[in-house]
Amino acid sequence: MVDSQYILPNDVGISPLDCAEAFPLLSPKEKLYAHYLSRASWYGGLIVLLQTSPESPTIYVLLQRLFRKQPPSVLESVASAAGLSPEEYQAFLVYAAGIYSNMGNYKSFGDTKFIPNLPKEKLKALIWQSQAFKDSPTQMEALWNSCGDLMYSLDEKLKQLGLGDKGITTYFSGNCCLKDAELVQKFLDSKNLSAYNTRLFKQVNNDGKCCYEVRLASAIKDECPIDGDVDNKCGCYNFDGTLFKVVRGDYAPLMQRVVDCLKKAKAYAANENEEHMLEEYVQSFFFGSIEAHKQGSRYWIRDKGPIVESHIGFIESYRDPFGSRGEFEGFVAVVNKAMSARFAELVNSAEVLLPELPWPTQFEKDHFLKPDFTSLDVLTFAGSGIPVGISIPNYDCIRQSEGFKNVSLGNVLAVASATQKEKLTFLREEDKDLYIKLKNPSFEVQVGLHELLGHGSGKLFVEDEKGNFNFDSKNVRNPETGELVSSWYKGSETWDSKFSTIASTYEECRAECVGLYLCLNNRVLSIFGQEGSDAEDVVYINWLNMVRAGVLALEFYTPVNKTWRQAHMQARFVILRVLLEANEGLVSLEHTVGSDGKPDAIISLDRTKIRSVGKPAIERFLRKLQIHKSTADVEGGRALYEGYSSVTDSEPEKFLTLRETVLLRKEARKMFVQANTRVQGDTIELQEYAGSAADLIRSFVDRFHDDGEELEEEILALSQMDAHCWS
Repeated sequence: MVDSQYILPNDVGISPLDCAEAFPLLSPKEKLYAHYLSRASWYGGLIVLLQTSPESPTIYVLLQRLFRKQPPSVLESVASAAGLSPEEYQAFLVYAAGIYSNMGNYKSFGDTKFIPNLPKEKLKALIWQSQAFKDSPTQMEALWNSCGDLMYSLDEKLKQLGLGDKGITTYFSGNCCLKDAELVQKFLDSKNLSAYNTRLFKQVNNDGKCCYEVRLASAIKDECPIDGDVDNKCGCYNFDGTLFKVVRGDYAPLMQRVVDCLKKAKAYAANENEEHMLEEYVQSFFFGSIEAHKQGSRYWIRDKGPIVESHIGFIESYRDPFGSRGEFEGFVAVVNKAMSARFAELVNSAEVLLPELPWPTQFEKDHFLKPDFTSLDVLTFAGSGIPVGISIPNYDCIRQSEGFKNVSLGNVLAVASATQKEKLTFLREEDKDLYIKLKNPSFEVQVGLHELLGHGSGKLFVEDEKGNFNFDSKNVRNPETGELVSSWYKGSETWDSKFSTIASTYEECRAECVGLYLCLNNRVLSIFGQEGSDAEDVVYINWLNMVRAGVLALEFYTPVNKTWRQAHMQARFVILRVLLEANEGLVSLEHTVGSDGKPDAIISLDRTKIRSVGKPAIERFLRKLQIHKSTADVEGGRALYEGYSSVTDSEPEKFLTLRETVLLRKEARKMFVQANTRVQGDTIELQEYAGSAADLIRSFVDRFHDDGEELEEEILALSQMDAHCWS
C-alpha cells in the first residue's frame, strides 16, 4: 500500500472555473485582447514543467500524445482490454488531471510527489495497446523508458521538492546545496542581478574547481549586445575566487511563443498603459531582463480598473527551495464590478485602518499608495496552481515607493470555499453548520485584509548605494528594546534575498495576522456588509477557520528532514501555536477517537475570548514580525519564526501524533477545469468543459490543438538538454 499522501483519490473534487457570465459581456476587442493574453499565459505556463522535476516534461508529453489520439471516453475500452478495472482507469485519469493541474508530478500546494494509483505494469499495458503506441511505437516506448521509473519512484529524496539531500528541484542542478545557493545569491546581489528569472547549474572541472552558470529565461540565446538590449549582464565573472557565467536562453522556444502572443495582444490594448506594459514584457521575455519586467509592472499598476486584467512572468518564489527564483505564471480575468466596489471602499478606508496596526508610525510606509483592488472572474490561470487572492508586483523597490495591485479571484474563491458537512474535519458538531454558512463570507474579509493591508503594509528600512537612508537612522528606535535601530537593508539587498528560505512563509504569516487583527474592526465588517450579531459570527468563523487551518497544516510538514513544504500552511501552524500559547482557554485541542474507531481530533475556539485574549496575542506577535522585517534582522526573525514552526510530540498537543491523524482524514485539494478561447472568423469563441478528470484532460488537449506536436518536441528538447544535470 502506498501512503495516501502520495496519491490522488478517485473522488478528488474537480470543478469548472465558471466564466460564462463574464466573458460574453466583453466587447470584440476586449475578447481578442483576453484571447492573446491567454495564449501567452498557456505557453508560458508550460515552463513550470521544466521548473518542477526532471521527469515532468516527459510525463506531460506522454499524456498529450496518448489523449490526442484517443480521448478519455475512447481510451476507456482500450484500458478494459488491457486489464484495467474501472477504478484503475479512473485512477489513471485522475493522475493525468493532476499532472495538468499542477504542471508536473509534484503538488503545487505542499510540494509532495504524487504517483499513479494503479500498478505500473497495468499502466504500461494501457500505453502499449493505445493508438498512440500503434502509430509511433519507438517514440512512445522511449517516452515511457525515460519517465516510467521516475513516475512511480518514492525514493526518500524524490518524495518532495527541496535542495540538496532534502528533495528534488530543477531550479538548481542536482549537485547544488544550500551553500551554493547562498554564494550565488551574494554574487547576484553584487551585480544587482535578480534571481527571479534564473536557474543555477554548477559545473565541476577535472581539477575540482567550480563554475556556476546562471541561466536567464529569454527567447534569445545570443549573449552579445543587440539593439534594444540595454540590460545585458551576460558574461564571465570572478567572484570570491569562483568563476561565474551569466548566460541566457533558458526555455527559449517557449519564451518566444509568449513574446509572439503578447505582440498580438498589444494590437487590442485598451490604452497606452497597457501598450507600454506589453512592450516592456516583450522586452523582458525576449532579452531576459527583470528590469524591463519591473518597468512593465509600473505601467501595470498605473492601469487602473481595466475591464480585462492580467499579469504574466516569473512571479512567486514559493517553490524555489532558496526562496528567490520565480515560477512562471500568467492570468487573464474579467472584473466583477459588484464585489470590486466593496474592495474599493476598503482601499479608501486604508489610511484610517493602517494606524490601527500594532507598530509605530516610523515602521509604516511614508505614504500609502492606494492600489487598484478588484474582484475578478478568472478566464485563464496558467502555472502550477490557482490562488484565491494576489498582491503584486513582488518587487520591493516598486511596492515600497510606487504601489501595487490587489486582486481577489472571485470564481476561484467560490469553488475553493465550498464545503460538504460530511467531509468537514476537526470541528465540534455545533460549529459545523455556521462554519459552512459563513466560510465564504469570512474568507472574503480575510483575503481582502490579507492582500491589501497585510502585504500592503509595513516599511523596509533601506540605505541605498549612495549612503542615503529612507528613515531617520539617528532617532528611530526598536519598540521592543528601546534601542536605536541597528540593522537595515543595504544596496541591492531585498526582502527575498535577505530572508531567503523563510521569506515567503514569514510574509504570508504577517499578512494572515493582519487579517485576523483587523477583521475585529467594525468598519471593516461593515464594508463587507456584516453588521451586529452576523458580524460577530463572521469574526468567529474567520478565527476558527485559521485555527483549523493550523491543524490541517501538519499535512505539509515532513518529519524526516524537519521541513515545511508549503508557505501559507506553515504560516497558519505558526498562528495556531501563538494562539495556543495565549492560554486562558482561548483555543483547545483534544485528541479523540472518531465514530469509525480511528484516531480523530477536535479543535475549539472560545469566541468570548477572541478580543480579550486572542487580539493581544496576535498584536504582540505581529509587532515582532514587522520589526524584524523592517530592520532586516534575519537572525532575530528566523529565531522567532522557526521557534513557532517547530513540530514535536510534546504534551499536551502532541503535534507529530496529530499529524498522523490529519493524514488519515485529509481531503485532497480541488482541481479546476478552465475554459479555452479560440478564434472563429472575426470573433472569439469560449469553449467550456464540465467538472471531471476526463474534461480537464480534454481541455488541455484542445488548448494546444493546432501546434501540439511541434510544442511537445520543443519541450522534450529543452528537457533532454539538461537531463544529465540530475542523473
